[in-house]
Order: sequence, then structure tokens, then C-alpha cells
Amino acid sequence: MAELKKNASEIAKNIKLLAFDVDGVMTDGSVTYDENGVEYKTFNVKDGHGIVRMNKSGFVTAIITARNNGTVKHRAENLKITEIYQGQQYKLPALEEIMQKYNLTFENVCYMGDDIPDICILEKVGLACCPNDAVQEVLDVCNFISSKNGGRGAVRELCDFILEAQGIAKIANVSEGTDSK
Repeated sequence: MAELKKNASEIAKNIKLLAFDVDGVMTDGSVTYDENGVEYKTFNVKDGHGIVRMNKSGFVTAIITARNNGTVKHRAENLKITEIYQGQQYKLPALEEIMQKYNLTFENVCYMGDDIPDICILEKVGLACCPNDAVQEVLDVCNFISSKNGGRGAVRELCDFILEAQGIAKIANVSEGTDSK
């Protein structure tokens, strides 16, 4: 594991885009419905603060998710996530569109996913990441495995890891986004 982290630290120096799955990464993977069928998700504010810090540091941030949910759109807008792609059953074309828009290569991309639909991206990007509770097939292809579970600080740990690898000082006062402290 120490060797994986060492390699990941070197790779992280080239990252310009952080893309995330939602369910199981930004949330714990639970889906809650009310009696009217309205879907609810719970997000971690520390993860959100990490994303806000990445945006403030000049990184492109993105959500690429198979599901389509107004809560995700609201969360993305709230955190000022640069790009959001919902309803993406096959996620790679969405990532390639974002990369083309910002003139990036796969080595400039970090993606965090947790399940089999994410593998198509994880096998291509420079920094393939997952929460600690990802499925085994995902754990096997990632070069950064968070010590935290999805929705429980994995995103924040990754954000801090990339900022540290790139020698970017922590931004003391983040005032935009509701997850600022």
C-alpha cells in the first residue's frame, strides 16, 4: 500500500481535473425515498469543503453519474462544480467530452468511483481512486484507495492528497459554497 501511495503522489502532480461518481463516493450509497417516490441523498460537508478548495485552487471538478437526480444538480451548483453529467449509463464519453473542452489528457485526470460501471474510466485515467468500501474489482484497478468510506470523507482525503502532492498551500478562507467553514 505504501508503494501505491508513493506512485499516486507522483501521478497526482499532473492532475488538473477531478471527476467523481456520486452514489457510493460522494454519498454512502444509500438511496432514501419518501412516500411520493422523491429520492433523497446525504452528502458529507467535509467532502464538499474539499471540492470547494479544489475549485478555488484552479482545478476543474466534475460529476459523472448514471442516475439523474435534482439533489445532485443542487449539490453540484452549491459547490460550484465545473461540469455535471447525469444519466450517463456509459461514463467514458462524458469524461472525454470534458477533457476535450479543457484540452486535457488522461494523465491530467483523477476519477473516483466505487463500482463496476466506473471501471471503464478508472482503467484509463492517470489517478484512479476509490473509497475504502468500493467493490473488489474497483479496488484492484485503483492507485489511490482512500482510508475512508464513500460519503464519509473519501472525497476530502483525495482532495487534500492532490493539493499536498502539488505543493498547494491550504486555502485559509473559503467563502463560497455552503460547505465552507
